[in-house]
Amino acid sequence: MRYRYSTYKDGNPIKKALVYTRSEHGINRADVDADAIRIVERLVAAGFETYIVGGAVRDLLLHKKPKDFDIVSAASPNQIKKIFRFSRIIGHRFRLVHVAAGEKIFEVATFRSIVEGATGNIFGTIEEDVLRRDFTFNALFYDPEKQLVIDYVGGMKDIRNRCIKPIIPLKTMFIDDPVRIIRAVKYASAAGFRLPFSLGLKIRRQAHLLDEVSPSRRTEEILKIIRSSSAGVIVENLENFGLYQYLQPNASKLMREYPAFRQKYLQRLAALNQESEQSEDKRRLAALIWDYLEMDVDWSERHIDHYKKTFYEARQFVLPMNPPRIDLDGAVKLIYREHGVVVKRSLFASERPWERQHEQTARPASNQKQTAGAATRSVAPMSTGQEKTPLQDGQTGEQKLRKRKRPHRKKPQHFANAEVVDL
Repeated sequence: MRYRYSTYKDGNPIKKALVYTRSEHGINRADVDADAIRIVERLVAAGFETYIVGGAVRDLLLHKKPKDFDIVSAASPNQIKKIFRFSRIIGHRFRLVHVAAGEKIFEVATFRSIVEGATGNIFGTIEEDVLRRDFTFNALFYDPEKQLVIDYVGGMKDIRNRCIKPIIPLKTMFIDDPVRIIRAVKYASAAGFRLPFSLGLKIRRQAHLLDEVSPSRRTEEILKIIRSSSAGVIVENLENFGLYQYLQPNASKLMREYPAFRQKYLQRLAALNQESEQSEDKRRLAALIWDYLEMDVDWSERHIDHYKKTFYEARQFVLPMNPPRIDLDGAVKLIYREHGVVVKRSLFASERPWERQHEQTARPASNQKQTAGAATRSVAPMSTGQEKTPLQDGQTGEQKLRKRKRPHRKKPQHFANAEVVDL
């Protein structure tokens, strides 16, 4: 084991961090994303101290495959952007850089200072940056070139003892960011770590702070949970701590009132562990609404209006979560399919205004065909100027589109004939 030193105020050296070698930490460099290594190497070659940090290092030490590789550097966002051609700066207050490598996006941050506390946004040093992180096992820095792990806060020891310890003082930790309450239980559940008594007590006492969290951040946390390989046990422990009611209040209420619903709900979430990492979100979202819809929906109905009603019931059930509508639409369709009903029409097939406009104005009434329980519609091609599509108000489709066209929008591309079947 090595030590990393810094200089004290009187000029004498002082131990700042433990440095673990390859034989001591056991991380296999082959398990590290090659593009993440190349990003680190380019920043180091440009003269900037740079490491892989956070959950990726934690997962590598636990012999798990990391989903993301976050990078932290002494380079400022503008300096990072100059080095990488395919990159962009994001954020207003907390500025980060997204570096593209093929289809992958890597988040590169700059060391932050603690001058303004754990939520400030002044650039600083690695010694300051580590004190802004939430838990010790998320504050380890990995150097892929030298294959070293740098530990300022005892994170390696806590991982070996399978214990979660906060870095930020408990009296301010959850007040500064209540989402850390969810993350503490999530990390403990996923890794099988224990929560110290003091941390567990603070979580229960300050759970009400989650009421202040925006729906977008709650949505982000729920999506991370159902995308993980431990969704069932995470949700179960969140419910035991009284926290799940802040993420999914309707589901939490049903779990408390109906033990049978709780059992089915948790079993369905646990089954997500068998899904591949590339599984679509609609399959994972379906687990959140499936058992509720089973209680409430008459699957013998075959009309599009019934499907719309079911969709909006599902939408209300998952509030305050606000997933993409097209994903929730896909989740509801998936459940319908399991009951022998194939829904081919998408409620949100088109999100671009000019596409919705074209569907509304350029669809000929003569091509509409109604049947007992289904409707088939054909969408006419865009007019070429040689043929006109008559509308009910007497205008041609071309004239209608020209009238509504705005200067900053491109003219819609040619549409092929397409059938849309409701149910």
